[in-house]
Amino acid sequence: MTIAPVQRSTSIGSSAWTDARLILALEEVVEKELDRHLKVAKEWMPHEFVPWSRGRDFPGVLGGAAWEPGDSKVTPLGRVALVVNLLTEDNLPSYHHEIATMFGREGAWGTWVHRWTAEEGRHGIAIRDYLLTTRAVDPDELERARMSHMSEGFASDNAHSMLQSVAYVAFQELATRISHRNTGHYAGCPLADQLLAKIANDENLHMVFYRNLLKAALEIAPDQAMRAIADVVTDFRMPGHGIPGFERAAAQIALGGVYNLRIHLDDVLQPVLRHLKVMEIGGLGPEGLRAQEELGAFLDGLDAQATKFDERQAARLARIAARKQ
Repeated sequence: MTIAPVQRSTSIGSSAWTDARLILALEEVVEKELDRHLKVAKEWMPHEFVPWSRGRDFPGVLGGAAWEPGDSKVTPLGRVALVVNLLTEDNLPSYHHEIATMFGREGAWGTWVHRWTAEEGRHGIAIRDYLLTTRAVDPDELERARMSHMSEGFASDNAHSMLQSVAYVAFQELATRISHRNTGHYAGCPLADQLLAKIANDENLHMVFYRNLLKAALEIAPDQAMRAIADVVTDFRMPGHGIPGFERAAAQIALGGVYNLRIHLDDVLQPVLRHLKVMEIGGLGPEGLRAQEELGAFLDGLDAQATKFDERQAARLARIAARKQ
């Protein structure tokens, strides 16, 4: 997604909340949301979604059979999306470092950081076990891609700001949920669909946690929170943008209907913004109002871009259908 950056003012005022003050002020909200999360989160076992009996040895020390594209019934689109989703999950150590550094490892914040990491950890485990057991991907290429991606690590675009970090994950967790859920629908395998539904449910609970935290931030520091939301939305990038060949894979995923501009706007940005009533918040100072106006203008522009994408995609599908007649 390439969009011209919005020109912003960086002045927020002398009464700005510092990251340290915000972390302390939101501690009670984190504790409340953590308790709610633990009550609604359901235990599930990654190994239950892996058809172990279908596994076969690969070449190497066990002298197994070489991988072939026809070994699995997973669709080509599903294979691309599953690999992108898995490699994104693989960078969990870097993500943990980022949020533990930002939010700390003590109190309710620390408990949440570790719980979130534990829940996210099973996603990569489950997807990799599924892919290798069903022989859905070339294991050598997958491992080389993992090594390349993880060797680069991950540096958050929002590490300079606690509020931007919270705003980013509120949208990103929902984006990841949508990506996993749609990947399951297009994978061509009922078991993959079930597995990714479980993962998507985890991601949705994570989104609710961060969304509610962002709502509390809007109440205590509305101008700064509005600026953070505008900055994150206008410069949003998925955490897996550093994956080798990401741009090509993202194009395939967009054309295939797994994740594209229309989905990003209608199923990710708008639901969070509507829930928070971001465009309805009044009583903002000059900076908050500027951020709110920038956000509104950006969303209008994004809708126009998404409409153009929809039109091109419809024309493309019409051409494909015509050739098949």
